[in-house]
This record gives sequence, structure tokens and C-alpha cells, in this order.
Amino acid sequence: MDKKYAFGVDIGGTTIKIGLLTNDGEVVYETAIDTDTSDSGKNVLPDIAAKIAEIIKDTNTPKEMIAGIGMGVPGAVNSKGVVNKLVNIGWGVVDAKSDMEAITGMRVEVGNDANVAALGEAWKGAAEGYDDVVMVTLGTGVGGGVVSGGRLIAGAHGSGGEIGHIFVNPDEIDKCGCGNQGCLEQYASATGIVRFAKKAGMDVREAKDVFDLARKNDLKAHKVIDQFATILGESLARVSCVADPEIFVIGGGVCASADLFLYIVEQAFRRHCFHAARETKFVIAQLGNKAGIFGAAKMVLD
Repeated sequence: MDKKYAFGVDIGGTTIKIGLLTNDGEVVYETAIDTDTSDSGKNVLPDIAAKIAEIIKDTNTPKEMIAGIGMGVPGAVNSKGVVNKLVNIGWGVVDAKSDMEAITGMRVEVGNDANVAALGEAWKGAAEGYDDVVMVTLGTGVGGGVVSGGRLIAGAHGSGGEIGHIFVNPDEIDKCGCGNQGCLEQYASATGIVRFAKKAGMDVREAKDVFDLARKNDLKAHKVIDQFATILGESLARVSCVADPEIFVIGGGVCASADLFLYIVEQAFRRHCFHAARETKFVIAQLGNKAGIFGAAKMVLD
């Protein structure tokens, strides 16, 4: 039989989203389970396998028609499906691909969650129809994913697409969450926006406060937005010199206010990018929190 279906799994620190999709991108079944982080996360894969077996039974889906299981995880994954430390789940170095294949008897592919989301947006989201895509996720941190020639780029160490940890400021004295100093994430994330605002003397608690003030024509808020968006645009110009995407997809919670900053990002990008890349497109992500299950399923359907 043709392999008509695939499971897409998006593993998060508190919730695991699981979807059964067809090979043309239709979601047949979607559910979520809690992430059991006890005992160094040893129950995570068996819990997923049990839920998948339950879905197969409930939907009466012939196992021989399932291409396999794709999984996105919040950490570094190399091209062999080996995960190198998931702090918020409790994993150290885990051969997630081999372990899950042994449990389920099905083919398994594993990728970094941001990379997988990028593949989802390239398949059925804002970048549908494009083969060379870079996705940037602006949330508490800055995530990234690179799709080249229609395929994910993980890299030798699983750090392909770690856009948030591009070095941008040699004078930074505060440390990034990764342990380095001067990473893009310290400036272009929701946390970074608040950091800029507080240094400007603004009384804010979250990035939304800054954007709300900007809509009221607060000059300090506009200056903060200009700072973070300019740094982001300049950084994406550097990314373009390596990945040369046809399109950048911008996602994450910060994008709710993209109307206030995306044009600044684009202007900074076009000022600093290589001349051949000046027509690169910028769009806002469309799939939201479903991008992970779409991209994970696409990994095995490919």
C-alpha cells in the first residue's frame, strides 16, 4: 500500500501535541498529552508511543499505510536523530530516533522544534511553494529554522538554524541563557525588548507593554522598537549570506505587533544584505502552534 499517513509530534516542556496527517497535509486527528518530566523524562517516548497506538486503533488506520513518526524537540538534534540535552524535559544525550523506532516498530525522524516549524510553514503555511526558507521565531527567546532545497538543515552538531545565538555585540557584559554574551536573543526576543525598555527608563513588565505604548505614540517605545528591529534585520542579512532563502517567515508571540516593526526589519535587512538578495521576501507565519506537527509529519513523508 502507498504510505498515505504520518504522525507529527511536537514535544514541549509541559505539553506534547500529536497529529495524524495525510500526505497532502490534511489533519485527520489531533490531540495533546502532558509531558512527564519525572525521572529525567524517561516516560516521554513510551507515553507518545502509547498515545499513537491508541490513535491508530481509534481511527482504524492500517499501520502499513503510515510512513512513520516525525518528532520536533526543544533542543539540538543531529542528522542521525540524536538529541543533545533537553533541559526542560530532563534528557541528556538521547538517541530519540533509535529508541522510538525500537518502541513502535515504525520509522522515526527527529528534528529541532524551530527547524521543524520552519518545514511546516514551508509545506502548508506562509512559505508554501518555496524551497529555500528561513523561519525566525520571536518569543521569550529567538528560535530559527532553515529549509534548503525543501529539506531541513540540522548541521553536524544540531545547531543549524540557531539564529538566536548569532553573535551581534562584542561589548555586551550580560550573559545569554546559552552562557555566551552578545547573542541576538538578548536583543530581539520579548525578553530583549523589555531589557531595552528598562534601560531607556520605561516602566514595563512585558514586550506587549512596549508595543501598546508605541501605539499611543510614546517616543521611547518607538525608539526601543527601532533598536530591536534594526538589530534583527542586520542579523538576518548575515543569515542570508549563508542560507540565501527566498523568503523569511517571522513567527512567535511578538509577531502580534508585526505591523509596528516588520518594515524596520526589512529596511535594515536591505541596507546590509548582499545585493543579489535584496528582493528576499518577509512574511508572518500562518500555522501558529500547529506548525510543529505539520513539519514533523513532513519529515517522514519526505
